[in-house]
Amino acid sequence: MGIIILQKAIRFATAVHVGQTRKGKSEVPYITHPLAVALILARVGASEDVITAGILHDTVEDSHGKVAVADISREFGDAVAKLVDYVTEKDHDLLSWEERKSTARAHIADMSHDALLLKSADILYNLRDLLADLEETGEEVWLRFNAPKEKQIEHHMKLAVVLSKVWPENPLLSEVQTAVGWLKSLPTSL
Repeated sequence: MGIIILQKAIRFATAVHVGQTRKGKSEVPYITHPLAVALILARVGASEDVITAGILHDTVEDSHGKVAVADISREFGDAVAKLVDYVTEKDHDLLSWEERKSTARAHIADMSHDALLLKSADILYNLRDLLADLEETGEEVWLRFNAPKEKQIEHHMKLAVVLSKVWPENPLLSEVQTAVGWLKSLPTSL
């Protein structure tokens, strides 16, 4: 694996996400999320391009226009840029939460297996992080989001269904389904 390209991706993503923190966690730098996504991808044997895209997957969406897919292409190649583009929510600031999530779920059917693997690692990390937060802070965790608890759970359930229909052999699918199952089984109040 080309450690140089991964180091370059880490430096690039760190610079883009500097000052950002995980939603509702002012003490957790945002860069921990893409690095964890990359680790999940490495664990299941993803290619260097997919792991690199894992590190960079939120740089376009979260840079407020400072980073474009063309920048990713120039710095990391077309394959990585295409993967980042696949998982970047379009019109992030123009659409409602429900419209963004519905569009993102519909887009899954058009993804390559590499893009699906990247999307699955992102979903899995977010689910695990949410479940850990719920255990630590309880129901107040839902106040961090732009949609209520019921909508969040429904969205994750729909994601798991779409992923299973599009690529049943996805090596992360069972972990995503298990995490969604834990989320669904939560009591109405903790």
